[in-house]
Amino acid sequence: MRKAKIDEQNRYLVARQHEFRIAADIVTAVWSGFAEVEAVAVIGSVAKPLWKAVPRFREFRREKIEVWHECGDLDMALWVSSQHQLDKIRSAASVALMKAVTDRTDCRVSSTQIDVMLFQPGNNAYLGRLCRYSHCPKGKIDCFVPGCGTIAFNK
Repeated sequence: MRKAKIDEQNRYLVARQHEFRIAADIVTAVWSGFAEVEAVAVIGSVAKPLWKAVPRFREFRREKIEVWHECGDLDMALWVSSQHQLDKIRSAASVALMKAVTDRTDCRVSSTQIDVMLFQPGNNAYLGRLCRYSHCPKGKIDCFVPGCGTIAFNK
């Protein structure tokens, strides 16, 4: 494999992480306007420096060529004092990201690429995950998880 191809892949993977970080800033800014949002954190591979590894891509895996880690989605933690406006919180992030995709060239992240874990402030109790669907329940396979939708938009 040519060095130019490896360099191109590495540039793409670094740029992709950068796009996810921009998306995190956009979503955090929108969520900061909600009174029940007490804290937001980026977690997972987007939150830390990239590392080299042999990826899942066949052409690199076959030759055991290491490239930067692939950030596949944006994992975020959200501490909320109330779960009554989860739909509005979900919707606000989605709208802000759609606007960013149309207005900017450095952010091509959709709301379906964000995975949001919900926590209770103070004791950090895990509350569930923010649902990405526009209706609750949507009738999708995700909706059949026990307890899903007991609190609207908490998966």
